[in-house]
Amino acid sequence: MESLKPSNFCRLMWTASVGRERPCPQAVQHGARLSGQIRRLYGSNKKADRPFWICLTGFTTDSPLYEECLRMNDGFSSYLLDITEEDCFSLFPLETIVYLTPDSEHALEDVGLNDVYVLGGLVDESIQKKVTFQKAQEYSVKTARLPIQEYMVRHQNGKNYHSEILAINQVFDILSAYFETHNWPEALKKGVSLGKGYVLRNSVE
Repeated sequence: MESLKPSNFCRLMWTASVGRERPCPQAVQHGARLSGQIRRLYGSNKKADRPFWICLTGFTTDSPLYEECLRMNDGFSSYLLDITEEDCFSLFPLETIVYLTPDSEHALEDVGLNDVYVLGGLVDESIQKKVTFQKAQEYSVKTARLPIQEYMVRHQNGKNYHSEILAINQVFDILSAYFETHNWPEALKKGVSLGKGYVLRNSVE
């Protein structure tokens, strides 16, 4: 674990059922998508100059999600990350947790060395509103959203859908890029593609 020892945490949470019972086809499909996002996130972290300590919480090794990760990701059982059945609210002091959610009123200004950043593994295309925000409120922890609207604007040719909903690996790529550069425009450009309907403000001024 020492080669990937960073000064921050990144937590991924799967909100669908990960119990021992036989999962429904939709849950299996969502698990396959999330396992792919975990693979891409892990690959990005391995290449980063300042890698994060990744901790998968609420994650059991006898769950359908774990089986999907093993099936889809070569060498997953040897990934340099932590896996635990506990949730982040039990593992870390609540005052250190920053739950990233697009519904937060607070834009993330910086990546703190002593904070625990929570990425929720939502892969439901129906985009359930405020699921992550309500979870954070339940435990009274800080929330933040990526500063997309502060540095980007909707492009006229952008597609008409929830443009600020990003896959967990895209959110991670933005955090990782900012952690290395301390430049939000450059970091956002890396993770928010033109297909999401946003461009940097200075590119349209």
